[in-house]
This record gives sequence, structure tokens and C-alpha cells, in this order.
Amino acid sequence: MTGYDAQLPRGWSHLRFDSFLRRIEQKVELDDATEYSTVGVRLRGRGAYVRDSLLGAQIARKQQWILRANDIVYNKLFAWRGAFAVADESVDGLIVSDKFPTYELDTAIVDASYLRFFFMTDGLATQARRLSKGAAAISKLTLNPPQFWDLTLPVPSSLDVQRRMATVFREVEARALEVQALGEHMGSDFAALRTILIANAVDDPEAMGTLEDVLSEKPRNGWSPLCDNTGGTPVLSLSAVTGFTYRGAEFKTTSLPTNPDAHYWLAPGDLLITRSNTADLVGHAAIYDGAPSPCIYPDLMMRLRVDPSRADAAFVHLWLQGRTAREHLRKASRGTNPTMRKIAQGDVQRIPFPLHLSVGRQAELVRAVRGLLQHVEQAAVARDSLTNNAPELLRAVLKQGFSGRL
Repeated sequence: MTGYDAQLPRGWSHLRFDSFLRRIEQKVELDDATEYSTVGVRLRGRGAYVRDSLLGAQIARKQQWILRANDIVYNKLFAWRGAFAVADESVDGLIVSDKFPTYELDTAIVDASYLRFFFMTDGLATQARRLSKGAAAISKLTLNPPQFWDLTLPVPSSLDVQRRMATVFREVEARALEVQALGEHMGSDFAALRTILIANAVDDPEAMGTLEDVLSEKPRNGWSPLCDNTGGTPVLSLSAVTGFTYRGAEFKTTSLPTNPDAHYWLAPGDLLITRSNTADLVGHAAIYDGAPSPCIYPDLMMRLRVDPSRADAAFVHLWLQGRTAREHLRKASRGTNPTMRKIAQGDVQRIPFPLHLSVGRQAELVRAVRGLLQHVEQAAVARDSLTNNAPELLRAVLKQGFSGRL
């Protein structure tokens, strides 16, 4: 069985790997003073790559093997996850360990591109898992060279058919990569569009007041107790406030005693703002939604409590994402490390704020922005579906192709 249908169409057959591959061993003794680039093999047939560069003295086993372009190579420990490759020019002349057996392909029997696409299939991984020895749980499920020969490749009647099929696979692969690249580009566009929508809706040149005018108390830093994660009280991680979104699952726990009357407890609706982070992330804010509860916020965040008679907390959250507030915090942030910036409580209090907008008007703007952002989020979901399905399309075509049904 190959992981595909055992019954292939007329003219097709299952070729054992030992019928078109030959084991090759190009050994090399390492010199301690020479630098060597080592090669790894990606999962699911995604090719060989340069893993790292080390001095010979840093490599324990002095006997290694040279890999050449067009060699067939696989990772014995991860064959069951599709770690097979046709080496390309990027790894020509580099070294592999004994965990990566190498082979020469008889191109009069099997087309190299056709075989490369077979390496991407679930069918090959299924075979490799069945033939491997050991336990996957500890990454010791190993496909040794004697069992490697028992793998089989479904092939059509002629080499020309293999080549034509490989051409079709390449075209589908190229389209899938284009869709993925488009999705990634669209992702950055959506983020920029979200920022523009918020900025255009809430930024106001008449922001004559400051944030301090609409807070019911001064910003307050939290508490960062030692977290042993053995249960106890949740303490938010800094990643709980990222991209102006609250992530309630990002927390640790402390078993230290707490004071029920302390300042560091959160209440639903509290605004949190990061006071120390990278230049892009410092000053990001989010609204605590009540989970987990009870909950402590850390020292690297400030808690802001909005006076509901003066401002709508949701509007303040949007305002902090706009150009006026972000530019203020960018100028106010400081630190000797250019990649890590800090803002102080006073910097937050002095953020310009449009006091002339009534609470009712602020709520109207929030509803309008949320309506627009909902459309953006729907488009982003459609983009994600398209991007995620692109690799599935290629896998579906490969499954059909190697079953003889293309």
C-alpha cells in the first residue's frame, strides 16, 4: 500500500525506491579550523535548506557527508513527516550528518521534478511512518536505509507522462504561491486600512484638552510578582495587550499572597496601556473584558480609568490608536536602547484629547468605526480562507495526480 489507491489505472505501476535510486556516500573529514555550512530537510517535501554555519571544532562527529545538487536526501528521524528533498544549487557542496542519507536518481526511469512533488504528498509520509521504527513521541521514529528501499512511487506508463504531470504540478504550485503572497500583502493592507479608518474617524485638529481631563484617577502601574505557574492568581503577560487588542489567554499565575485592597486588581472596562515595549508596540492599549477574574496587571502596563461622565471608554481606546495620540507617544517615549522604549504616567496624561466632543457624540463615532471595521474583518477572514486553502489545492491536485486520476 502506498497511502494512495492500491489499484492504479492501466499502464501505471508502483516502483520500489531501490529500482530508481542508488545510495551514495561522499564522505569528508572535518578540519577544526574550517567553517562548514550544514544542511537540513524541511517537512512535507518543502526542500533542503542551509541550517547553520559552524567551525569544524564545533561539530562533534568529524566524519560528515557532502551533498550535491540533484542528490536525493531525507531525514531519518522525520521521514514520517515528509522530510524528503531533491537538493538544489543552494545546498550544493554543503555537508550533512549521518542522519541524512543521500542517493543518486536514475533520471532515465524517474523525472526529478515528478519525484519532488511526490515528496510533498501525504501518501509518502504514510508509507514512511508505517516503515519507520521507534516512537514518534520522543522524535525517535526512524526510517533507516534498509526500510527506505521499501518505499514505492506510483508512476505512469512513460517518462514523458511524468514530465507532463510535473509541468501541471509546477503551474498549480506557482498559482498557490501567488495566492499566498497576495494574502500576505493583503494582510498588511488590511492593517493599514484599519489604522486609516480609525484615524480618519476619530482624529480631530481641535484636540485642545488632554487625556488627564477625562480620567477618574491618575494612571497607575501594576505589580509583577514572581510567577511560578503552579496555580493561584492570574497575572497578565505583556503580550495580553498587543495590536490594540486584549488577549485574555495571555497570563501567568502567582502563588504569592495578595492584598484584596491593593491597587493592582482589574475591573471590567479598565483601559490598559503598555508603558515599556518596542518602539512600535509601546503605548498600545486595550480594554480588559473581565477575563480572567480576578486578575492582576503587570508593572509594565498602566491602568486607565475613564470618567463615564466625561468620555466613552471605547472612544478613548480608539483615540489612542489614532495619529494624534500615537505621534504624541512616539515623541514622548524614551530609552537608551533604540529597540525598547518607555513612556511615563505624565506622558499618558498629556495625550491630546478632543474635549469638545460630547460623550454621546463619542459613542456615535465608536458605532460608526465598528461598522466599518466589521467589513474590514469580514474581508480579512475571506483573505485568510483563500490563503489557507492555497496549499490544500496543491495537495488535492497531487493526491489526484499520484492516484492516476489527474
